[in-house]
Amino acid sequence: MPMVMEEGDVAFPNLGIYLNNLPGGFYIGSLFIAFYGVIIAIGMMLGLSLANYESDRQGNPKDTFWELALPLMFFSVLGARAYYVIFFWDYYREHPGEILDIRGGGLAIYGGVIAGFLTVYIYSRVKKLSYFRLLDCAVPGLLVGQILGRWGNFTNREVFGGYTDNLVAMRLPLEAVRSRDVTQELLDHIPAGANYIQVHPTFLYESTLNAVLLLLMWLYRKHKRFDGECALMYLGGYGLIRFFVEGIRTDQLKLGHTDIAVSQALGLTLVIGALLCEVIVRLCMAKSAGESDAKTQSEDSGIGSKEKA
Repeated sequence: MPMVMEEGDVAFPNLGIYLNNLPGGFYIGSLFIAFYGVIIAIGMMLGLSLANYESDRQGNPKDTFWELALPLMFFSVLGARAYYVIFFWDYYREHPGEILDIRGGGLAIYGGVIAGFLTVYIYSRVKKLSYFRLLDCAVPGLLVGQILGRWGNFTNREVFGGYTDNLVAMRLPLEAVRSRDVTQELLDHIPAGANYIQVHPTFLYESTLNAVLLLLMWLYRKHKRFDGECALMYLGGYGLIRFFVEGIRTDQLKLGHTDIAVSQALGLTLVIGALLCEVIVRLCMAKSAGESDAKTQSEDSGIGSKEKA
């Protein structure tokens, strides 16, 4: 592997993979189209297709999620950007002209999820549909969007972790990444005469783990015990994934001026909350089933007594 990389190069040295001049996008005339945006858009469309398929299967009105598509995409992107800007305000306060510029990245998935869940809630109230059933239909599609979306981070040379020399370690030239994402640890591990950093490809970790979560959810969905259970599975599962992956990343959004990563705190909260909700709902269901059985037995006993009399 060369010690000096060109700006567009990406390498996975322990896998023997070297990608020369990997572009970040393409031009249509004088307009630059970033692969980041193209991948996000494809992920949204495939995710909506899967959500709509699942919605039709579960008996909701036909093409529910295609009707929801425009507001869902608009408010999810708006929420994702707002979340990122809010928790990175120290930077955007000094660069207000960049607040609306999402071509270089800067979409926080948790902001998109919050906005998306609120959009589905409002739609469910207007259409008088089950909110939790709609969420169960939406979350597999949401995961598809996240799985693909992380590859948009790859084309942007962002969302990476600290130094590693593991099997999937990734090398990126310094001039291709944002300087604020480069830690002292990464600088300390640059070999003499080299111009690259060697990092954890956290985009790959999260994309792969999300695919595993999607597979588990897809296998389980027909066996769910109550509406909203797949949504809880998503919130708890992704919260756990993000808690661990976020701990590796170098571009963490922090809570105020603390050293606490926002996504780790939120991820852990979601794991605990999802588990508690699952236990509480199942206990309530068991109690309700027990009371129903007791009532049935009482009625049967009463009928028998009358017949005997």
